[in-house]
Amino acid sequence: RATDLNQGVVYGIRTAETELDERLCTRFDYDEVLGTVLNRFCVQAVVGYPLTVYGKGGQTRGFLNIIDTLQCVKLSLEHPADAGEYRVFNQFTEQFSVNDLAALVQRVGEHMGINVEVDRLVDPRIEAEEHYYNATHTKLVELGLEAHLLTEEVVAHLIETIQRHKDRILLDPIAPKTKWDPRP
Repeated sequence: RATDLNQGVVYGIRTAETELDERLCTRFDYDEVLGTVLNRFCVQAVVGYPLTVYGKGGQTRGFLNIIDTLQCVKLSLEHPADAGEYRVFNQFTEQFSVNDLAALVQRVGEHMGINVEVDRLVDPRIEAEEHYYNATHTKLVELGLEAHLLTEEVVAHLIETIQRHKDRILLDPIAPKTKWDPRP
């Protein structure tokens, strides 16, 4: 028996456990390689660096709050696969394009008094800049997943937390430097 959780991009830094003690904080990557696009955009907004949208910005993925990541694992354990069964659950609650996220961070930043600019860069990655993406995620919902959606309040909390720790931000990893596409 096996359950494969095909995880989408995780965002958020707040869980019930991290609220108990600051030392339980989550990892927060914002660099061009390991950093998620939402983390990167929020850090860029805080330090006054234009949001780096690669190419047309149509790259679309499934996303889920870190709270829902934990909830999905718990639900999978509470409802195990049958003997001999292999199942795959798409673990995400919403879908966003890079453009969607840039617009959201820009809007929230403006509400917070931060001038957020967007810079469109040649895509350094080997990927389709626009593509059809219509994944489904019904199985975990059927098991009881209660989604915590990406709202302006969630983004504002991320930005506020980053502002409190602004002195710890390393500026060098913000600008994309890795060229994934070997073509000239």
